[in-house]
Amino acid sequence: MRRLRRTKIVATLGPASSDRAVIANLFKAGADVFRINMSHTTHERMRELVASIRAVETDSGRPIGILVDLQGPKLRVGTFADGAVTLEKGAAFTLDADKAAGDGARVQLPHPEIFAAIEVGHALLLDDGKIRLTATEVARDRIVTRVVVGGKLSDRKGVSLPDTVIPVPALADKDRSDLEAALDAGIDWVALSFVQRPEDVAEAKKITRGRAAVLVKVEKPQAVNRLAEILDVTDALMVARGDLGVEMPLERVPGVQKQMTRASRRAGKPVVVATQMLESMITAPVPTRAEVSDVATAIFEGADAVMLSAESAAGQYPVEAVATMNRIAEEVERDPLYRTIIDSQHSDPEATGADAIASAARGIADTLDLAAVVCWTFSGSTALRVARERPQSPIVAISPKLSTGRRLSLVWGVHCIVAEDAHDLDDMVDRACRLAFKDGFAKAGQRVIIVAGVPLGTPGATNMLRIAFVGAEAGRE
Repeated sequence: MRRLRRTKIVATLGPASSDRAVIANLFKAGADVFRINMSHTTHERMRELVASIRAVETDSGRPIGILVDLQGPKLRVGTFADGAVTLEKGAAFTLDADKAAGDGARVQLPHPEIFAAIEVGHALLLDDGKIRLTATEVARDRIVTRVVVGGKLSDRKGVSLPDTVIPVPALADKDRSDLEAALDAGIDWVALSFVQRPEDVAEAKKITRGRAAVLVKVEKPQAVNRLAEILDVTDALMVARGDLGVEMPLERVPGVQKQMTRASRRAGKPVVVATQMLESMITAPVPTRAEVSDVATAIFEGADAVMLSAESAAGQYPVEAVATMNRIAEEVERDPLYRTIIDSQHSDPEATGADAIASAARGIADTLDLAAVVCWTFSGSTALRVARERPQSPIVAISPKLSTGRRLSLVWGVHCIVAEDAHDLDDMVDRACRLAFKDGFAKAGQRVIIVAGVPLGTPGATNMLRIAFVGAEAGRE
């Protein structure tokens, strides 16, 4: 089942899309990776969804990725005696450690780590940024603030601190439990929330031990400020625009999206653009023109994947939303400007053998107008390095590991085939041609370029290029 686009689509599962038949229709419409949000999913339900996705995978014969999104720690205010209060602009309001019900002057903040970290002048955003406070006085168990933007504040609303690095790990107890359950279920990617520093990623990687790849959701200004360090240790990034838009001025988010996309492309790490991409399709069968332009911008920029959240999880038109995103991606990638923009952002290869080989493969494939770049890859690293180059020719990755194929489903331009490893060089060339022909990437008489590591089956040892003709016998078994 060949896609006619390079950009991948991530679809979130939820009440509107938890049935196996709907999941199958989402896959047919264009979904490459399915996201399970553990903020709203029990372990039992998660296992049921994984089983449904794997059944669809078996029916389709193509690897499908599963991304489990961890909730992360939640910072919230306490409760009010009357359930809610209205904060007036310019008034003083205190957050303290007192467990008593709050009123118009104060409320409990049951997070001692915040008192230890916040400083005078730092902002506090309540209820998804609807209310904005500025700290004017800080003590061991009390923060006095001035209301900058007022409004109604009710029980247990969330707290965000864009100026403060809080000594809270990205994995709460619930996240550790969810992560272990997800790993046992055999998922492929895990998304980390509330990441502030590279140490947060290292903690998750210590638990996963290679059983799943780690994707960092960049949703806090602290993570943006340490993006290069985080990119060094993570396997992928997500531009979590919803939370970023709460914790920083909205007008900065598009620039941060471009910064993250380009940094990820330079590093050869997949990058996903998420949040409100086709938001109106939660209730409407067609998106707005602005939403179509937003999706197109992410694709023009070279993002590996674009993601649907509530549109596919709880919307009235989940399959139509995926199909719409699929059509947008196909049309953008046909546009003559697309290749111009992609090529203009091309980075020089890193000083490694694998990157030099990948760069050479791209140059040869473009110069000779080859039908495909075929990568034999055990761990997926060869396909990742070739994808970093963004060649004009399709990328066909052949791997003996199903888990590798599933992880590569998130990566730009990679069509993965799971097959027995090659026995020798002749077998490698012969089967590369046969599989490229079988899946519709090459015709008899065309040429492909084959990238691999010798000796075979050695992870990360990309060191060989071979140009091969696809003969008429490629179509015969």
